[in-house]
Amino acid sequence: MRCSYCGYEDSKVLDSRPVEDGYSIRRRRECQRCGRRFTTYERVEEVNMLVVKRDGSREIFDKNKILAGLMRACDKRPVPLSTLEEMVSDIEKELRNSAEKEISAKQIGDMVMERLRQVDDVAYVRFASVYRKFEDIESFMKELRSMMGQK
Repeated sequence: MRCSYCGYEDSKVLDSRPVEDGYSIRRRRECQRCGRRFTTYERVEEVNMLVVKRDGSREIFDKNKILAGLMRACDKRPVPLSTLEEMVSDIEKELRNSAEKEISAKQIGDMVMERLRQVDDVAYVRFASVYRKFEDIESFMKELRSMMGQK
């Protein structure tokens, strides 16, 4: 690691400790030439995942978009924010573990609906009505019947 004071490329690690809930490491270093101490942080580099939209366009995965959609679906429902954040974390973890660089928006939507169905029926129907783009009352009723049949 290059010294931030003199630019020398050799330093000695004096202390290492995990920070940010174990997602990075803080290292206290000492330059082998000038003897000054400095701190560095080591983090896991996350690969950007791309979301392939219905129209074929691509955009960088943003977990905040999922959370915003869940919050809209759960508006005025007794679903704690912590539950929604946990759902988003689980979805992101599952997507990153898949090692795919491109994920379809449909795959993400299906994952959200699967989890939302277990949390709140009304929020599920709200989300489904936007996600599935119901064209008429019959397609909406078909989804409701499907939901009722699984309970």
